[in-house]
Amino acid sequence: MASRKPREPDNEPPRVGDTLAALRQAQALSLDELSRKAGVSKSMLSQIERAQANPTVAVVWRLANALGVPIADLLGGAPVAAPPAIALVATQATPSLRSPDGLCELRILGPVDMAGHFEWYELRLQAGGSLDSQPHEPGTREHLTVVAGAMEVQVAEAVQKIKVGETARYAADSSHCIRNTGKTAASAWLVVIHPA
Repeated sequence: MASRKPREPDNEPPRVGDTLAALRQAQALSLDELSRKAGVSKSMLSQIERAQANPTVAVVWRLANALGVPIADLLGGAPVAAPPAIALVATQATPSLRSPDGLCELRILGPVDMAGHFEWYELRLQAGGSLDSQPHEPGTREHLTVVAGAMEVQVAEAVQKIKVGETARYAADSSHCIRNTGKTAASAWLVVIHPA
């Protein structure tokens, strides 16, 4: 009896065409609509769906985001485990930005995937420190709640002082600045809401 030849590993890259087409049709998206949402050309999408092209990881990532599915769903990988009921981000794992003079620190508390929609930060300003911002997209608003110290917000020519416990709400689609007006460190919660 002849021995069976061991099966050689499959060196073919995953073909995402059928899965992509099924997900797109399930969401009632045309090739044009998915092209706009994902930033991938219509001709490339068509080639992928007809198995005439294999997309790069970057393209698969864009398509997964546009369709609102895990990247593994497009690659045909194992299902992604359900997220834990409570996700904890350690203090040292919270990213932060610091001004060149070291007087301003912005800790990024919101998840990265919500950036550009809804963001929240912990703002820490040393005495004399400030956070200067260029205009955000039209319709963007900020909400600043002072937790310690004293701050002021300037939007264009308007200036408002804010004490502990007070919240300033203002349009952020023009140049604006948050300053520590006291002699000690100040901190606040900063929420940025972008237009839908």
